[in-house]
Amino acid sequence: MKTRFKQFWKRILIFLAIMGPGIITANVDNDAGGIATYSVCGAHFGYKLLWSFIPIIIALIIIQEMCSRMAVVTGKGLADLIREEFGVKITFYTMFILVLVNIGNTMAQFAGIAASAQLFGMNRLILVPLSAVLVWILVLKGTYKSVEKVFLVACLFYVVYIISGFIVKPDWGEVAVNIARPKMEFNRIYIFMLIGLVGTTIAPWMQFYQQSAVVEKEIKIKDYAYNRLDVIIGSFIVNIVAIFIVIVCAATLYKNGIRINTAADAAMALRPLAGNYCYLLFAFGLFNASLFAASILPLSTAYTVCEGMGWELGVNKNFRQAPQFYWLYSIIIFIGATFILIPGIDFVRIMLVTQVANGILLPFVLILMLLLVNKKRLMGEYTNSMFYNVISWFVIVVMILLSLALLYTYFNR
Repeated sequence: MKTRFKQFWKRILIFLAIMGPGIITANVDNDAGGIATYSVCGAHFGYKLLWSFIPIIIALIIIQEMCSRMAVVTGKGLADLIREEFGVKITFYTMFILVLVNIGNTMAQFAGIAASAQLFGMNRLILVPLSAVLVWILVLKGTYKSVEKVFLVACLFYVVYIISGFIVKPDWGEVAVNIARPKMEFNRIYIFMLIGLVGTTIAPWMQFYQQSAVVEKEIKIKDYAYNRLDVIIGSFIVNIVAIFIVIVCAATLYKNGIRINTAADAAMALRPLAGNYCYLLFAFGLFNASLFAASILPLSTAYTVCEGMGWELGVNKNFRQAPQFYWLYSIIIFIGATFILIPGIDFVRIMLVTQVANGILLPFVLILMLLLVNKKRLMGEYTNSMFYNVISWFVIVVMILLSLALLYTYFNR
């Protein structure tokens, strides 16, 4: 009995040491753009799209697990493998599109910080630059371990959305029915929102960041089971939080016929309906999520581009050792923060369009991943099972069909 107890605690300690990449990567997807997407979804569609989170959870676990497995087995990041296996030309175009989308995503995070400044009665011209400097210093002066600890603490604050979900007292029976029973509608707005939900929950940058983070953490194959558990836990947490955001907005805004365009609109609309406490929780959650993602997205982009180009990279290196890595990280933060300070910027369009762009780009990244993870020369006995391949190709086909359906409904409205 004593031996079993010791083994149990030993496993817990190993998991705590390995935990990080899966939980952090998944939770960043509940960023400013994600919260805006979930809020608009709940306010405009009520509980109708809750069913989509079940297949999203399954797809997210499988996709992120493939990234972690490739990282552990090969010791290389995704962009690095794409360059080695498919050549510079494909790598360049993939990196180019991903950088453009991630710059838009970073702008969306600083838009979220600007919106939260408004909610707290602060000046965005002060809060946005301060936040930009904070996230820049965090990575520039920190090590991988210290940065990861800060990111894990930030993950804890997503509980505010779950608390908000219980405060508004939704009809849990109706929630359960809509989660269990899919409802598909063939119209432009519904399809646009469905692509946005997938795009914000399974974003292309995630695969690159997850694999790079596992490589930098130097997780070994003998400990891979713990890393896989990290991925599974992260995938469930991010979607549970997303479901609660939809529930909050559906139970209050949709129920009262209130339509919104942003997460900030949702917070302000919640104040008279759900009380000041719920409003503050929603506002704080938006700020935490935006600041968290404003750190990760430029970091993910820097990892991806430097891997693709064969440059030195990593938080554990200093500016002199990895100048391109830190310059790219700094430039993306600067562009994201500065752009949002321009008067008259349409925050809503930036947030929603970047999420849909994620959804459209995702199939092409997944195709490259699947080709890599099924190469015996790279993965040996750790190639995909038939089940993994079927689910992955199904996600790719569905995303392509949804994208084509969106274009069809747009040009035939």
